[in-house]
Amino acid sequence: MKITIRGENTEITDGLRDHVEKKLSKLTRYFDQINEAQVTAITHRGSYIVEATIPLNSFILRAEETSDENLYEAVDLVAEKLEKQIQKHRTRLYRRFRNQGLKNLITTMGDENTVGMPSVVRTKRFAIKPMQVEEAILQMSLLGHDFYVFSNSETEQVNVLYRRKDGNFGLIEPEF
Repeated sequence: MKITIRGENTEITDGLRDHVEKKLSKLTRYFDQINEAQVTAITHRGSYIVEATIPLNSFILRAEETSDENLYEAVDLVAEKLEKQIQKHRTRLYRRFRNQGLKNLITTMGDENTVGMPSVVRTKRFAIKPMQVEEAILQMSLLGHDFYVFSNSETEQVNVLYRRKDGNFGLIEPEF
């Protein structure tokens, strides 16, 4: 497995690199098709964040964990989270295809990516009213949603406002 480790505001030591490779290489016992993984280690305001992404044939495994102790603990937490995701997918696939072998199923899933794909089951239409970002935040809070689509009166473009995990808001503006 090829593991790419990148550090933001932190130095990637040989010990950390070995620890990440040791933890993530254990995941290959579930799927032989794990060829690569991208890991980012971030130090931010005294906490350590590790993000890991593993692309497979038909889906992507992604985990992010934070630790106040050290990067090694965050790597352990990410590895546990990825393992739980793999077990969840394995159980779902097993129930769906009880008579096929799991390893054979994963190799064929790349070819049959349209089978079992989610589909659009509902379409909503609504009028987009021009408003400022502050008003959109208020509207989103009143509705109790995690995102809100509106026309930004300052830029005259459609924007998406969303609530972040840390409780703040993010704004998506289109770029043409």
